[in-house]
Amino acid sequence: MPGATCAGGRMPKRLSAALAAAVAAVLAAACGGEAEDRDTITVWTQENLPDRMAVQRELAAAFTRRTGVRVRLVGVPEDQFSRVGRSAAAAGRPPDGIGAPPRAPGRGLGADDLLDTETPGRVVDELGRHTFLRRALELGSADGRLLAVPSDAWVQLILYRTDLFAPAGLAPPDTYERLRTAAARLHRDGTAGIALAVGPRDTFTAQTFEYVALANGCALVGRDGVVTIGDARCERAFAFYADLARRYSVPGTQSVDSVRATYFAGKAAIAIWSSFILDELAGLRSDTLPSCAECRADPAWLARHTGVVTGLRGPDADRPARYGEIVSWAITREADREKARRFVTYMMDAGYERWLGMAPEGKIPVRTGTRDDPRRFADAWDRLPAGVDRTRPLAEVYPRELLDRLRASVDHIERWGIEQGHGRLVGAVMGELPVPRALSALVEGSLTPRQAAAQAQRDVAAVKRGIRE
Repeated sequence: MPGATCAGGRMPKRLSAALAAAVAAVLAAACGGEAEDRDTITVWTQENLPDRMAVQRELAAAFTRRTGVRVRLVGVPEDQFSRVGRSAAAAGRPPDGIGAPPRAPGRGLGADDLLDTETPGRVVDELGRHTFLRRALELGSADGRLLAVPSDAWVQLILYRTDLFAPAGLAPPDTYERLRTAAARLHRDGTAGIALAVGPRDTFTAQTFEYVALANGCALVGRDGVVTIGDARCERAFAFYADLARRYSVPGTQSVDSVRATYFAGKAAIAIWSSFILDELAGLRSDTLPSCAECRADPAWLARHTGVVTGLRGPDADRPARYGEIVSWAITREADREKARRFVTYMMDAGYERWLGMAPEGKIPVRTGTRDDPRRFADAWDRLPAGVDRTRPLAEVYPRELLDRLRASVDHIERWGIEQGHGRLVGAVMGELPVPRALSALVEGSLTPRQAAAQAQRDVAAVKRGIRE
């Protein structure tokens, strides 16, 4: 592809058109003159929406004014991140820093020896290790080293209609049994009991099922590397999820967009979505406004009549599970480490509130404050303006108790395979999606729960054999 290579390497062959375009943009952005390169670092970001890119360019400009170091900012789509990263590394043009890579792909880069695993620890120690949430540091470490500097988090939520639950005498759906009971009782009069994702090629389905499965103590893989997705606890999670989808959800293949749209239309009593939904639920985005009958006169009506559960517990578990994602700032092995260190330090300190403010509903801080003001960021978070077309602080829309639970949930996030030391496998599984395929076949009726668990076991084991961890 003309213009897509520069001194240092050629673009690898056999790329898809979308991937080739992404790599071309990345490599082209990396091709500057030598004089410029000495004063410039390249930073990739997965926060590539136009409004968020604009904020990040402003932050980069402020950093340049402070330090004299220029920042070449490149947006990289999340679904292309791992492959673009390896392709750019093979071409000899990796970035200096990476903003917002999720844990699993980040660990994949670590397994490929593409990350600097010394500088993140220095940054955290410089800022104050005690100012970071313990869980964020635990999930971000491997073999005693921090792979990246944890930045912020979103958490998975069970949303439910309090105006329907209260008259029916239903408890919040925080266990398998309560969730099933509520979905069954409220599945009537044109309203689904629950809107639930079942798309076989949808990452959102994988995320939703992982949350439900973790709630029953179901693990993808053990510390010994043995795949465990086919065990009895996982089989019961498959059966529970499929029963909800078949009997009480909306017909057809529900996706990330249709689940939200169904709940916003008032056509479902329960939905599972991430905390990124909170600004939209409050009527602060014109392209995804709640459309229920009551919402037409009052766009915030649904937010006031929605309860939120963060922890879910199944019959085989002794405690609730909380699911979410912590994103980080990574520095590559070939980076100008000193300049990259200064930039990441800036983004986690002087620029941190502005970074969180791009989308506070999905950017819950994992650094609570500074050495001098231990609660600075935690206390500022819910006062940051959320929304796109209209903005309001989350504290003006949602109860204090809910916002406190969101913050607390981040320090209890669980993820398949990360703590067991198999983040590379998790990244590959999220790319190939064998678990949603088995789940979708179960919902369609072509597999039993036992067969679905067994198929997922075989397919995940096959993915594991094909990677180097």
